[in-house]
Amino acid sequence: MPITPATATHSSSNGTADAILLELVDENGVTLGTAEKLSAHQPPGQLHRAFSVFLFDERGRLLLQQRALGKYHSPGVWSNTCCGHPYPGEAPFAAAARRTYEELGVSPSLLAEAGTVRYNHPDPASGLVEQEYNHLFVGLVQAAPRPDPEEVAETAFVSPAELTERHGKDTFSAWFMTVLDAARPAVRELTGPSAGW
Repeated sequence: MPITPATATHSSSNGTADAILLELVDENGVTLGTAEKLSAHQPPGQLHRAFSVFLFDERGRLLLQQRALGKYHSPGVWSNTCCGHPYPGEAPFAAAARRTYEELGVSPSLLAEAGTVRYNHPDPASGLVEQEYNHLFVGLVQAAPRPDPEEVAETAFVSPAELTERHGKDTFSAWFMTVLDAARPAVRELTGPSAGW
C-alpha cells in the first residue's frame, strides 16, 4: 500500500493492522470524530464518510465488481467499480484512487468528482446498516483489471442494457442504485449520449 500521511497512521511497525477507523460526519459532511468500522455499521448506524467510484472503458461500459465471498459486509453481491471509506484525515479523492488500485489493480486514467449523496441502507443479510455521506467519482480505465481475490470475486464491463439484465437476475449491493442514480449526470457527461447512461 502506498504510504501517505493518512495511511502511515493506519499501519503498525510490527506489520499488524490497527483497528480501522471511519470519519463520522454530520448531515453536511462536516467531520465530528471517528468510530471503529464495524461499530459504525451496527444498527442504527453512525453517519460516516464514504466514497463510490464508477469507471468506464473506451466503449462507455461500466466496470462492475462482485464482492469477494469472504467479506463480512455484503459478500458475493455485485456493485459499482469500487467503494469504501477514507481514513480519518484522508481526502476522499485520494482514498478513491488508493482503494481502486488496491482492490482492482488498476489506476484510473481519469477520475473526477461527481457530487455527494447521503443514504441509510440496512443490509438484511448481515444486519449491518450503511449510514453514509458518500463522495461520488467517475472516470476512465484503460488497463485490464487485476483484482485482489480477497476483495473481488469477479469483474464485468456492462452496457446500460446489460446492467438492467444483470440487475434483474443477480444480487446487487443495497446502495448500488442509490449511488448510480446520484452519479448519472456526471456519468452522462463523461460517456456521452451514445453510451446510453
